[in-house]
Amino acid sequence: MFTAWRNESKNRQRLAALSPRLRRLALGWCGEESLADDLAQEALTRALAGLASLKDGAALEGWAFAILANCFRDHCRRQRPADRFDECIDPTLQPADEQLLQQQTVDRVRQAVARLSPARREVLMLVDLEACSYAEVAEILGIPVGTVMSRLSRARQQLKQLMASETRAKTDGRPFMERIK
Repeated sequence: MFTAWRNESKNRQRLAALSPRLRRLALGWCGEESLADDLAQEALTRALAGLASLKDGAALEGWAFAILANCFRDHCRRQRPADRFDECIDPTLQPADEQLLQQQTVDRVRQAVARLSPARREVLMLVDLEACSYAEVAEILGIPVGTVMSRLSRARQQLKQLMASETRAKTDGRPFMERIK
């Protein structure tokens, strides 16, 4: 009895420590800070409510990510995900012009990621942001490993195309000096 209570208490602490990662992943998926907070909170609430049903404490992280994925899918079914979210950059780290360029790059990447389908965005964020293995992503999302690999490949390819097309559109295909004349 005492051991079970102690394990549950330990798992509660591990869930609390996992909270920033859940929020970051949710932010990557949905693109809106307040919604990411809500999704992470909902996932933590569901995880805490179902903590007693978790049989293997080592699987807690993947289990919590899977709950978050379900919360995100529920949200997507209810309404269209947001297209925009902001990056917090420490202004003391670099000059304003470099900071502006970095923010513009971050914005372009985030806008391109937001244009991916939710399924591709989920896989991309789990692998590239959270460093989950393909097998972990497959388990979290409840899909075959091959599907994870194909979605990730397509997401990266589409992201590359979106970034390239935006760069071409911004430069209008002409050298800089010709554009300012």
